[in-house]
Amino acid sequence: MENQKPRIVCTSILVETSPQALPLGAACIASALKHDEHIKDKFSVELIAFSNEDKTLSAQTAASSIINSAGVAPSFVCFSIYVWNRAMSEQIALCIKQQLPRTIIIAGGPEVTANPFSFTNFDYTVAGQGECAVPQLIASLAALPLDAFATVPAVPQGVYTRRDAESFKTVPVALQKQQLSSVTRAVTPLPEQLPSPYLDGTLDPAKYEGALWELARGCPFKCSYCYESKGENKIAYFPKERLAQELELFATKKIPQVFVLDPTYNADRKRALETLDEISRKAPGMFFYFEARAEFIDRELAKAFTRIPCSLQIGLQSADEKVLANVHRTMNKKQFVKNIALLNETGVNFGFDLIYGLPGDTLNGFKQSIDFAISLYPNNIELFCLSVLPGTDLYERSESLGLAYQDTPPYHVQQTPTFPAQDIARAATLAQSCNLFYTKGRAVPWFNTVIKPLHIKPSIFFADFETWLSSQHSTPAERTTCDEKEIEKFQMEFITKKYKEKHLDRQLAAAVDIITLNNALSRTTADGTTQNVRLHYHPDDLFSEYATDIAFFAANAKPCPCIAQTYEGKNGADWKVVK
Repeated sequence: MENQKPRIVCTSILVETSPQALPLGAACIASALKHDEHIKDKFSVELIAFSNEDKTLSAQTAASSIINSAGVAPSFVCFSIYVWNRAMSEQIALCIKQQLPRTIIIAGGPEVTANPFSFTNFDYTVAGQGECAVPQLIASLAALPLDAFATVPAVPQGVYTRRDAESFKTVPVALQKQQLSSVTRAVTPLPEQLPSPYLDGTLDPAKYEGALWELARGCPFKCSYCYESKGENKIAYFPKERLAQELELFATKKIPQVFVLDPTYNADRKRALETLDEISRKAPGMFFYFEARAEFIDRELAKAFTRIPCSLQIGLQSADEKVLANVHRTMNKKQFVKNIALLNETGVNFGFDLIYGLPGDTLNGFKQSIDFAISLYPNNIELFCLSVLPGTDLYERSESLGLAYQDTPPYHVQQTPTFPAQDIARAATLAQSCNLFYTKGRAVPWFNTVIKPLHIKPSIFFADFETWLSSQHSTPAERTTCDEKEIEKFQMEFITKKYKEKHLDRQLAAAVDIITLNNALSRTTADGTTQNVRLHYHPDDLFSEYATDIAFFAANAKPCPCIAQTYEGKNGADWKVVK
């Protein structure tokens, strides 16, 4: 124990326990420290991660784990801080400092970059990417005599001290935003200079049953609500050689899924096509999640996505071009619709992101955005309340835009001149209803077909569903734990109610069959289980083009009561009539 090297711990609290939640930010800092010539031979570097879903997690238990995990107290602890873990990170840092006052505690990440002066439980904060600044800072501190550890060295660019945070408190509130706008970020490292936390063993994707795969940093767009609006307005790509080695590692580890970190994967069309080809050759069975811009999709790219198991998430945000202009985002609606049609034609799985509470938007405008999104048959819709994140362009313009928002994480907008508080609450409820019925309920194969006879817009349908669910069933909090069978039961009961209200009893059997068979196929696709379902009509008829018009189908199709069985076939979920 006497010969053990002094420790550096890099840590983060993950938002959840899932393949999508890996401590990549902290791992990148740990990897940079391991490869730094001034540190690698003098310190041992560890990565310790926690999860918000751990019921036993507390500031005390996390601090104890960090302090005692290797039998010797750490000399440095580096936190990676985000919206979801800020409060807990600050508490853990305070606990560590109380027990080990000489340990140097450093914080970085998006929350710190937004406002490095708002953190008083840390000795140093790092704005921007920290792979260069953190090793430089630690190396300079480690070079000081032990009794001078509290001395503030000449800090690298983008690094701020506890003293800076204390001074910021004395700045008049009216001038604080002005000071924040002049925050200097750390020197941005070139991607080719950075070691891979996967390739050097810092982060094992098999442990998380998935990987966050960083292909690029930076974004060419300037969306006002995003941290990148104040960052690099260009894209820096990681070397192809590194990416090829990481992909081979993922294949060797046989991880089931990879979440691609590139805010606009298809910004460089040629590179996107080459990467898809590389994936199809080296990891053909792995599922990939991409973020893409609809305006950069063409037929060749759409077909390329079909060659691998994957899903695209597309930031629609709003269907109102004027609202989007308020946050420096553009959209040609006609071109958007045309390009999304290519995804539907080729069979690419995709979803949309929508934001409510945007400057200039209204509740009615948000409803229209939902209606527009649903009309394009997305496999999912993610609906978010606008967050006015410190450090963004939107934050700096919030006063002139009349935005009222939470001053602590998650910084949700509370009201705007066109979106009053009561409408924000209604939008939140509508978002929950849409998520439950459409996204969690896997309704995309049948939703538009089934509600067409009702002559009702999707947004109105979801609002009615929420009202009915509140009066008949569980509370919104309880619904978050609903399983697929419970959701399908809700779907059936509500569709039956709506059809009977419209006196569509004759069409109801067809609607129920379409929902039942498609939901069974979805379950088989998801988990490979065999499903037996009782139907009024033959599956061949239910999947014919005539069934897209339920009124016509019900008037002309011949009933054929049967039991159909769904199963996992060679090309995905399939069915057969068993009785």
